[in-house]
Amino acid sequence: MEATIRIERYADQGRCVGHIDGRVVFVRFALPGELVKVRLDEPTNREDRFWTGEVVEVLEASEDRVEPVWPLAGPVSDGGGVGGADLVHVSLDGQLRWKSTIIAEQLRRLGRIEIAAVPVERMPEDESLSGLHWRTRIELIADNNGKVSMHRRGSHTRVPLDDMPLASQALLAVAEREGLWDGGFEPGSQIRVVVPEPRGLESNPDTATLLKAIGDNYAILVDGALRSGNKVLHEQVNVAGVDFDYIVDAAGFWQMHRHAPVVLPNYVISKVQEALQGSDSAIVWDLYSGSGLFTLPLAEMSAQRVRVLSVEGAKVAAANARKNLRARDLHMVDARTGDVAATLGHLPKDLQHPDVVVLDPPRAGAKAKVCRSIADSGAATVVYIACDPTSLARDTATLSGLGYALKDIRAFDIYPMTHHVETVAVFSKAEG
Repeated sequence: MEATIRIERYADQGRCVGHIDGRVVFVRFALPGELVKVRLDEPTNREDRFWTGEVVEVLEASEDRVEPVWPLAGPVSDGGGVGGADLVHVSLDGQLRWKSTIIAEQLRRLGRIEIAAVPVERMPEDESLSGLHWRTRIELIADNNGKVSMHRRGSHTRVPLDDMPLASQALLAVAEREGLWDGGFEPGSQIRVVVPEPRGLESNPDTATLLKAIGDNYAILVDGALRSGNKVLHEQVNVAGVDFDYIVDAAGFWQMHRHAPVVLPNYVISKVQEALQGSDSAIVWDLYSGSGLFTLPLAEMSAQRVRVLSVEGAKVAAANARKNLRARDLHMVDARTGDVAATLGHLPKDLQHPDVVVLDPPRAGAKAKVCRSIADSGAATVVYIACDPTSLARDTATLSGLGYALKDIRAFDIYPMTHHVETVAVFSKAEG
């Protein structure tokens, strides 16, 4: 079924809202204010609370609408549907407005906090690269002919690829050299390509320069097994003028935007330093600490003698974090492996009362038990890094109920062309 509707507002998950005969419709590839023809996904004789659909024709376009720079990720009706870039129809400035609005709306609706527009910072070079070439990690699937592909939404069709415009130039250089686009994979196999961004190069290096800088610091994994490169990779980050080196697992988590591992720690550390200004010593918790992206610069802050507790549930990431700490001879860190909520319930007395808590939870958020542990610790400042505005809003409501006030918030567009956004919120505990 198709229907013509007026789009009213942004919704979450990269969709917008319209109505058909009073029923809510969540529409992909739409923009507020537009008049569009929509093809519905679901049968219309059901009494669902809402329907979903996708734009098939734009009758009145928003000023923020652009032609998709990656048509395969656009609407199915235009030959797209592979996913991975659900805001590909939105201008770069429009994407920032969309994400700012969603964060503020979720904080109002779920966090019960009225807030003005949230500033969203674009990553270096994203504008000049049209929002492309930022991913240092991609995951694909082999089609029935052994070619790398992506699923087309709403079908079992696997669309073969001969390029991946969101991938970094370094990743694309490795993919070309290793014959990724040539095929030869077992049908149905899962393919992961990881290429840490080489640092210190001039802008727009040629392929030969890129490949020389990369060396063997890359990985191509097929169904989790190494096909080419190395399972243990090296990431380089400069925080507050200090260079940090990390070993990370090729199959594990790391910030995927090539600039995110630099921009986020620099901002987070600056907020921690603001909170600790004037202190001779401090205790900091780093929760969901991964391979130590924030842990290392927290432990090496020069202005204070800082003791750090890090907690990470993934065993490989936690082991790599300890190796990264030992490589810098950082002994002021108690690095623990385990569930965050459970670990916080069994801490030695000398680590039970941090001055600052930094947490970077998974998409589901920290949830109430961890938030209560943070409040019980008496931490004066909480720096919360969130990859999902909805989870952040829920945890904001919990923290607010436990005596914390939102003092500062900023977002970072480390997922251009998608609805995802990274947000850093700073909370302060009310005195008394």
